[in-house]
Amino acid sequence: MRRWLSSFAVYGDRRIIAIVFLGFSSGLPLALTLGTLAIWFSRVGIDKTTIGLFAAVTLPYSLKFLWAPVMDRAPLPFLTRVLGQRRGWTVASQLCLMAAIVAMATADPAANPALMAVFALLVSFCSASQDIVIDAYRVELLEEEKIGPGASGVVFGYRMGLLVSGAGALYLADQVSWNQVYLVMAALGLVGLITILVSREPDVGGSDQAAAHDRRMHEFRAQRAGQAAWRRAVFGWLYGAVVRPLADFMARPQWLGILLFIAFYKFGDALAGVMTGPFMVELGFSNTEIANVGKIYGFGATLLGLGLGGALIKGLGLLPALWICGVLQMLSNLLFAVQATLGHDTTMLAVTVGAENLAGGMGTAAFVAYLTSLCNVAYTATQYALLSSFMAAARTFLSTPAGWFAEVLDWVPFFLMTTGAALPGLALLL
Repeated sequence: MRRWLSSFAVYGDRRIIAIVFLGFSSGLPLALTLGTLAIWFSRVGIDKTTIGLFAAVTLPYSLKFLWAPVMDRAPLPFLTRVLGQRRGWTVASQLCLMAAIVAMATADPAANPALMAVFALLVSFCSASQDIVIDAYRVELLEEEKIGPGASGVVFGYRMGLLVSGAGALYLADQVSWNQVYLVMAALGLVGLITILVSREPDVGGSDQAAAHDRRMHEFRAQRAGQAAWRRAVFGWLYGAVVRPLADFMARPQWLGILLFIAFYKFGDALAGVMTGPFMVELGFSNTEIANVGKIYGFGATLLGLGLGGALIKGLGLLPALWICGVLQMLSNLLFAVQATLGHDTTMLAVTVGAENLAGGMGTAAFVAYLTSLCNVAYTATQYALLSSFMAAARTFLSTPAGWFAEVLDWVPFFLMTTGAALPGLALLL
């Protein structure tokens, strides 16, 4: 018992508390381009196929490894000098993100869905950029023995952000216009901004690494005087920032299998999640019912799942936790098929949402800890962005036909299909 209590005591670390607030900042934008936006679309009569295709606006989450090396190594004028590499990039991405959400608030999806798609894509790009640097900040800030609790902390904060932009947005939508809802969400970006401003820059590698970085930057600026020297400096920088991190990861045994596992471990959940909002709207649940049961109650189950997931990793180890959580995630999707059969039943909705969020929270905590454990601290931002991008690729590319499948198959066969979609991830884990 004392061993399990000590596992939970680590959550009082002030660094993990800061990570929770940064996780909130990371989680806030996602629902604004997926779940909440899908409900907005359903309320104004946009068809399920179009709603499913809108999952493609999250493409930047899948491609963020392309610009992660720049955020990992390149300094920002003024901000890097004043705040440091990680904090400077975090502030820049958060300011751009708030501006992009304001742009979404000015659009009308029913009148001009293409313009809304552009703004939603911009939000996703800024959010993905923020995730790159926050993930690197988190990994560099904590010791190895606190990686598991840190992963649970960031996911806890992430889910808090999802709760606010999910349930909070739905409550507001019953009182004010959807455009005003998005303006409020933009203002909540200040939570992460204030957190990073009052936090410290992580010290990774000591003074020798910092001095080496300063020497590289000095050499780079000096070589710009000549065109040939400038070209050598650019290629040298690209080699150090892009090629070496990728080569380091690809030198691992079964690296391709690892990437496939990352893409498919939560594929079933991602496929079902795209259509969960339209599903509840079509069954006749109101915004308030969706917020109370689908979001608030579900959030409580997620919190419990996150805590259990972090403790499970600490008590049993990472691999057993991945197995247990993966099976539970798969089975929880079956309850949506039961819900589709019963229709508008709030008691069954509570059971369905509770089980799905409990299993999802446990699985996410284990999965984030797994991604973190794969990173070489010398290339933190680039490698974590690469790994999380493969996870996002499953959600983006493979789940875009979800609306079409729901349209053609109807809800019961659709959710049975999403249950089967979890099997490839478990096979790869084996």
